[in-house]
Amino acid sequence: MTGQPLPGFRDFYPPEHASLRGIFSAWREASRRSGFSEYEGPELESLELYTEKSGDEIVGQLYHFKDKGDREVALRPEMTPTFARMVAGQHRNYKKPIKWFSIPRLFRYERPQRGRHREHYQWNCDIVGERSPCAEAELIATLCLGLSLLGLGSKDVVVKMSDRGWWDRFLEKHGVKEENKPGVLRVLDRLEGATPEQRKEKLGALAKPVEEAWEGNVHDSEALGEIKSALGKMGYGNWCETDFRIVRGLAYYTGVVFEVHDRAGKLRAVAGGGRYDDLLKKLGGEDLPATGFGMGDAVLGELLRDKKIESGKQEGADLFVVAEGAEKDLALSMVGSLRRAGFAVDYEPGFPKWGKQLELAEAKGARWALLVGREAKDGKVGFKEISTRRQGEARWIGQKDGSICLEPSPGDWAKVLA
Repeated sequence: MTGQPLPGFRDFYPPEHASLRGIFSAWREASRRSGFSEYEGPELESLELYTEKSGDEIVGQLYHFKDKGDREVALRPEMTPTFARMVAGQHRNYKKPIKWFSIPRLFRYERPQRGRHREHYQWNCDIVGERSPCAEAELIATLCLGLSLLGLGSKDVVVKMSDRGWWDRFLEKHGVKEENKPGVLRVLDRLEGATPEQRKEKLGALAKPVEEAWEGNVHDSEALGEIKSALGKMGYGNWCETDFRIVRGLAYYTGVVFEVHDRAGKLRAVAGGGRYDDLLKKLGGEDLPATGFGMGDAVLGELLRDKKIESGKQEGADLFVVAEGAEKDLALSMVGSLRRAGFAVDYEPGFPKWGKQLELAEAKGARWALLVGREAKDGKVGFKEISTRRQGEARWIGQKDGSICLEPSPGDWAKVLA
């Protein structure tokens, strides 16, 4: 048996999983505050769903196979096709605009590197049925809120915005035919860090006007101006800037696109998204305007580590019941009663020596030790705040239904010892 996961896959031990849960918690809270409803779809989809959107070239990036029904299927590499399929099937049952979010696990067969794995979790937020640029502003504001809940701010990250509609008109003005535009946009998307000579080699006569656009010698599009105004009013104006280097190479984008980058420029994009008004129709659904974004946990996790920000700590139980062997039955009754009362309660099932149980309680991060010793026969138990070693006493009272309550309740112990 190998001691390592497959290349590009990750083990999440309890401390790492606590950090991941902290990220999920921030994502869900930002979505809740912004009025998005959570949804989920299957991890396995028809291969055709992805080739229909991205072409046959995407197959080399997928985990795909034939299932026992001889169907060509794939582990989902992204959520948008599933989202589009679900909206196409049920959108008449929902008032517009639809605001949904999901945190799917995604799979792509790519070369692993820092911030990129063959599986990752991603926060997806989408708005369907709204053409106003305020939809993009709503998404970006939600995205910024999620980052702020994790402890990041405008000094740490920047939302770079561009407009594919503006680029479409730019390419048309410079003689690029419609069928060649997707290829040119993909080239533009990959020119980050290229030298002037390399840009000229790839773009030819387009190189100079492209560089002028990149240097900011253009005005914001009408849509970008409206988005910036809305974001300023919502308090996120200093998070955002126009940057026409942001193109987003995927062909389905039709309007404003955006990416989140760390201010230091050390990492890949933390998040990305934009308007895709034609995609739902292309995938066989209704002709509905749509915009959305995705934020992966991998690059975000790298950024949080660079900033020495803990997204979540592994937490122990509220109480750890420590008992002498003779009081085992009473201790188990207390465990069950306290759990039903809403407390997180742990214990050592073997009930070893008292000191060993206290060591385990401390190692597992419990706040309180409930001490069930010889005094229990007189209706008394002790409690101990593990971090401070302060101790107190409580009485246990048996109820008619067999449950046990403590006076004072564990919820009041901190006040008792204050």
